[in-house]
Amino acid sequence: MKRLLPILIASIFSASALLVAGSVQAADFTLKLHHLLGPKAPAQTQMLEPWVKKVEELSKGRVKIDIYPAMSLGGKPPQLVRQVRDGVVDLIWTVNGYTPGLFPRTEVFELPFIHTNDPVATNLAMREMFEDYLAEEYRGMKVMFLHVHQGQAIHMVDKVIRKPSDFQGTKMRIPTRTGAWVLEAMGAAPVSMPVPDFPQALSKKVVDGGLIPWEIIPPLKLQDMTKYQIEGENMTRFGTTTFQVSMNQGTWDKLPKDLQDVFLQASNEAWVREVGEVWHRTDLFGIGVATKAGNEHITLSAAETAEFKKALEPVVDRWVKEVSDSGIDGKSLVSKARELVAKYSK
Repeated sequence: MKRLLPILIASIFSASALLVAGSVQAADFTLKLHHLLGPKAPAQTQMLEPWVKKVEELSKGRVKIDIYPAMSLGGKPPQLVRQVRDGVVDLIWTVNGYTPGLFPRTEVFELPFIHTNDPVATNLAMREMFEDYLAEEYRGMKVMFLHVHQGQAIHMVDKVIRKPSDFQGTKMRIPTRTGAWVLEAMGAAPVSMPVPDFPQALSKKVVDGGLIPWEIIPPLKLQDMTKYQIEGENMTRFGTTTFQVSMNQGTWDKLPKDLQDVFLQASNEAWVREVGEVWHRTDLFGIGVATKAGNEHITLSAAETAEFKKALEPVVDRWVKEVSDSGIDGKSLVSKARELVAKYSK
């Protein structure tokens, strides 16, 4: 009997463990979220992870979302939209401009001086315009939310920029075609590339600088590769980038109505506001890292900012003409976007 006692005790503990394990409800749906940046980037730690946690909690454990950063499921950043449309992954976070031509209406928010300095306002403007103006661009996907970052600011290796003509002869990184038009309007040569490629391009002197927000400084260590960070008055920026978190339409259609409501609740207006605040906060942190490292943070005067605005208005006209030639009422989009950004601005 003494020899049997340890076996009996072990059996009791094993049975108890099985009962406990069986009482934990397995998720009804386990989804894959794929994106381009690293696991420590603010986009993941301060936006995607909190959003995933919100979905999982609201679903009471019925939904589980696994995040796959840094293109760890394969492919390159421009392939993310196709991956989610084809059902290779369930969810993506990506830059719209990495797949030029697919989201021409949403592109209106990337134009210079449509978005100025408030990502909350621009996020809410996109949200209000979505159903009536933008939705048809996202066939094959269910958009969870759209957002922008703080906006394109100027990072330079060793040249100060104070007026548009200072860009003459420079080569500058940009992720989107509208950003390329901004640079062309000022005499720079645009070099399009995903953000993970930017540090190597700087180190190899492929580019002299780039248009990109401050928040990316710490994860890419741009404070070590540049000397100057430049923006307009009152944090005014020279355009922005639009992003999406979207789900495969087939995945969405398989979710029961109550779980669809969970995703909608997690992506509501309050969340879109919070996303704007996240990108604003991370931008302030990023410029702090650069100045602490000894970089010079230059804020242009009102007159200097106005000179950029005048120089870049033809970019808006160019965009209106191009999309209008393809049957899109670009003039109305610009007017509505400006109206709503003004409505939601602080």
